[in-house]
Amino acid sequence: MPEGPSVRKFQLLTSRFVGQVVAKVGGSSRKLSVNDLNALRLQDSQVHGKNLYLAFVAAEGPLGPTTEETELQREAACGAHCPAQGGQGQVDAPHSQEKELQELQHSGSEAPDGAEGLGKWLRIHFGMFGSVRANEFSRASRANKRGDWKDPVPRLVLHFESGGFLVFYNCRMLWCSSPRVDPASDILSVEFHRGRALCALRAPDPICYTLLDQRYFSGLGNIIKNEILYLARIHPLTPGSLLALSDLEHLLDYAVQFSSEWLHNKLRGQGLHPQVYQKEQCPLGHPLMKGTFGPSGGLKRPTWWCPQCQPAVLPKDGDPSPVT
Repeated sequence: MPEGPSVRKFQLLTSRFVGQVVAKVGGSSRKLSVNDLNALRLQDSQVHGKNLYLAFVAAEGPLGPTTEETELQREAACGAHCPAQGGQGQVDAPHSQEKELQELQHSGSEAPDGAEGLGKWLRIHFGMFGSVRANEFSRASRANKRGDWKDPVPRLVLHFESGGFLVFYNCRMLWCSSPRVDPASDILSVEFHRGRALCALRAPDPICYTLLDQRYFSGLGNIIKNEILYLARIHPLTPGSLLALSDLEHLLDYAVQFSSEWLHNKLRGQGLHPQVYQKEQCPLGHPLMKGTFGPSGGLKRPTWWCPQCQPAVLPKDGDPSPVT
């Protein structure tokens, strides 16, 4: 399923339609009455981890502040007591990709003031190959198992009065009163809490389990997990309690850096070039091993690692059972 950087890009696509009124609705969603969105105004677009939130209000009602406007209001109220954020330009100047990344990092932290009561929030969680497209539909890139070239069927299509449209694929949607967000756990948020994340990593559980725990690493998915464990040269089944604090800090650095660089590349239209994910050899030419790991009763995810670059950590006497 799409990971944090991908959902951040989806939020950027949807934010361009904020303030516009839905003129026509389509889609194959069975759990959502798509016609309820007709004639509503898209008020705001936020993201947290792997979830996208869209706020809708009655078209004739007041248009509340967007996330960006709320941030500007806070900065204005802060005044001289706040340090300069650098790079101030004209309001109407086009955003650079670096500026877009900064805006995305600040989005999704809190619901805008007064959002509750003005409208409802639509929570969107994407499944495997889930995506959002603006002003275009996804087309089949290859034939299916039956040899048919069938285009993907969208779950939701929003046509706006401006003539543009948004298309949502392979996702679950439900209404909620407000976004469930915790920016301290979002690896792409400027409010990400490193201290809390480090405490989680020091648990005696295999490190590959902890990294996918969205309570502490919201937005971190299986691709990021595999790549940063290789970059940090850590065996995926190593209990976090056996690792030195410096090793955990390096792993956390890689998590934030890799996620941010992936988002930068997406904004530039560049693809991801993984080093171990779904590979047969590591960059040094060593053969990789593959396993499917996950907590008891939880989701098991495919994992790739290099036995030479990521050696098993053997416990000392009295420590948890060794890595296999």
